[in-house]
Amino acid sequence: MQFTDTLREATEKSWEQSLNHPFVKGIVDGDLPLETFKYYILQDIYYLKHFGKVHAMAAAQAEDFHVTAMLAEKAKSTAQAELTVHKAHAEILNINEKDTENFKPAPTAYGYTAHLYRAALSGSLGQTVAALLPCYWLYADIGKTYKDAKPKEKIYQNWINTYADDWFHTSTQEQIDLLNSIAEKSSESEKEKMKEQFIIAKEYELAFWEMAYTKEQWFSDRQWHATGSLNY
Repeated sequence: MQFTDTLREATEKSWEQSLNHPFVKGIVDGDLPLETFKYYILQDIYYLKHFGKVHAMAAAQAEDFHVTAMLAEKAKSTAQAELTVHKAHAEILNINEKDTENFKPAPTAYGYTAHLYRAALSGSLGQTVAALLPCYWLYADIGKTYKDAKPKEKIYQNWINTYADDWFHTSTQEQIDLLNSIAEKSSESEKEKMKEQFIIAKEYELAFWEMAYTKEQWFSDRQWHATGSLNY
């Protein structure tokens, strides 16, 4: 059993919940409200900008220059490719300058990106890659699981196609292979830290769906009833 197999095993419950979350199923079935997807796209654009930066930090941590080059390319290509798709989504969803100017990351989006930076600031390439991997792996699984889905909304079909594409699965496998290679040379103590970074990031992936589905807000942004209780 490879190291990444143990990570999947440790997050199996969260993985199944992610694949079957109402947000994902709404995309697959084509009945997710477009306003909900618009909220997700804005949050994910924010996330991907930081996702790319953390790749660059990982590239600087690598001692093997080939790994540095690969991660630096991913910092550019992976985030750029997804942002290009999101740009097309933004046009369909009529995301305008006002939307982007008034954008504020939701607590979960902010917390997830903070987790990635915390992993990177550990100074360990293994911990940084472990924190980055769930984003690749879960989306690749969604693409594989739902590749034959035919949602009525074209924008949802495009989203599924992106993660079902061979290039994305190849990129994901490269990250899996890299983490396994790092783990082979790591102490048990370091592998436990890598595992923790992965598990937390995977929990944030599930929380990201819930955040989008509920259009999560900061506590101070929620509306109060006249009674003084919060309107959730």
